[in-house]
Amino acid sequence: MRILGRIFLGLIGLLIAAIVGAYFWFWATPVGINNLVNKQTIEFALESPELLTQLGFIDNTPLDFHSGKLDSYTKEHDDKMLALLKKDRAQLDKYGPKNLKGQELLTYEIMVWFYDDQIRQSEFEHSGYRVNQLFAPNVSMPQFLTDTHLIKNEKSVKRYISRLNEFGRVMRELRARVEDDRANGVTPPDFIIDKTLGVLNAFIEGGADKNPLVTTLPAKLQKIGLSEDKQAAYLAQAKEAVASQVIPSYQAMIALFEDMRKTATHDAGIWRIPDGDKIYAEALRSFTTTDLTPEEIHQIGLSEVARIENEMDAILRAQGYTEGTVAERVDQLMKDPAQQFPNTDEGRQQMLDYLNELNKGVMAEAPKYFITMPKQELEIVRVPVYAQDSSPGGYYNQPALDGSRPGRFYINLKDTADNPRWTLPTLFYHEGVPGHHFQLSAAQLIKGVPVFRKVFPFSAFAEGWALYAERIAATDMGLYKNDPLGDLGRLQAEMFRSVRLVVDTGMHAKHWSREQAIAYMVEKTGMTEAEVTREIERYVVMPGQACAYKTGQLAILRARAEAEAALGDKFDLRKFHELILLNGGMPLDIMEKNVKDWIAEQKQAA
Repeated sequence: MRILGRIFLGLIGLLIAAIVGAYFWFWATPVGINNLVNKQTIEFALESPELLTQLGFIDNTPLDFHSGKLDSYTKEHDDKMLALLKKDRAQLDKYGPKNLKGQELLTYEIMVWFYDDQIRQSEFEHSGYRVNQLFAPNVSMPQFLTDTHLIKNEKSVKRYISRLNEFGRVMRELRARVEDDRANGVTPPDFIIDKTLGVLNAFIEGGADKNPLVTTLPAKLQKIGLSEDKQAAYLAQAKEAVASQVIPSYQAMIALFEDMRKTATHDAGIWRIPDGDKIYAEALRSFTTTDLTPEEIHQIGLSEVARIENEMDAILRAQGYTEGTVAERVDQLMKDPAQQFPNTDEGRQQMLDYLNELNKGVMAEAPKYFITMPKQELEIVRVPVYAQDSSPGGYYNQPALDGSRPGRFYINLKDTADNPRWTLPTLFYHEGVPGHHFQLSAAQLIKGVPVFRKVFPFSAFAEGWALYAERIAATDMGLYKNDPLGDLGRLQAEMFRSVRLVVDTGMHAKHWSREQAIAYMVEKTGMTEAEVTREIERYVVMPGQACAYKTGQLAILRARAEAEAALGDKFDLRKFHELILLNGGMPLDIMEKNVKDWIAEQKQAA
């Protein structure tokens, strides 16, 4: 599918989030490239009711024109957005790069890279599986409606019900796109169809009365103080919308997937579809923001796997785990009852309490290593029960620009055994602090840049920072000083990201099977086969994205090493982190150039 159709999905769904705040600033900003980019971004934001609600800035205000609507998912809408993107790219060259410097030049370079990347990928209209088990609207929309659409008054209740009816329209539009993809040779592998069918069926099981779009509503209606008669009336309208619009649209999608299943093949890699090799090369370029080839990334992965395996072996031996492979010994630890929280409501609360204690500990140490602290709170909450089957072990959602919604670290509590105690610190440091929460909240504080640069993370940069944050928690902050098993958890997480380089390129470029990729990942990580299977099937539907993490971390480490070597005892780690965080997300080659410029400035200042 065209990249414009994929932007909303997953992490890249942050593309235009939090943009309307720029509207009020736009008219007072002097004409220039920042103003141009704000104007362009506003144009995109106004086309997306969902992104405007993610912003949380004008919902339930007199300016709210959107919160009863959902996005369009038609080909015509994608074509409209592509034309707008090409127009915006052409406008950039009227403003730069000549005569630009500082943040304005950086803005120009970032936006040129971004626009060119999107336009380049738009060549491939049928490039993936737009409905799948993980990140398509059939999965993300219910959580958007229950968690992101705020019900604050009677008008917002009516808009919620309007969106329930809109949801049926969205699913019908998606079904038409899936049929078009199928006609152009793009259908998911059989195992992805099976998992998607499981998700689709599970969501409508029990009918409208038991659907989370309905069952989450009564408490919200009661909270805003509606009369019992009005509560009953609105609840009946919600049930009717789900019964007449949502469930039938899911049933139609199920019928389509059941029909595709009859002729589906088992090949895992994107090479299996028309232009698959080209599509993968462009996906790698987009997600890693580098020109590394699949083979180069594969070899980097193999090298990192070997290094990390040796470091893990040393810790395991020191802790008395000497028998079996590294993965087998890690598996022993994963199953150790002493390292697990009870899989009960009490045990789940104990895990949440433990994570909150980790948060306090990091924040107490953070000022020694960072200049700018997050202004927004970090909440630690569980993944909604209805979403936990298809969700990762943990993930982060950034705060709203206006402060109405904090940053949130979601922990999957379906089975506490999936996250033993010794693995939790690294997961938290990555998703919470000093990982995504520091990076994404700091970006919102940048002065004198267009709002796009405050909110768009670039996967390689954001995930690279989070993986770098795991590393500095050990090497700089000393958070594992008295916790060797916690440090083993860090290495296991780094192994996990390194293995991703191998299996992603293995499936999509080297024609590895799903089973070959699963076997390799189990062998090297010690994760359970069930966990690994979920991961591998994620990489099948998101080619290249899993390579962003390690590629980004290595780029930041490389830039830091260059700065340390050049500046010697003049190197200030807090200033380096400020440089990385307070310029926002950007492609890695631009980030490395930015560090080189900073090194020159530091030398001159000294």
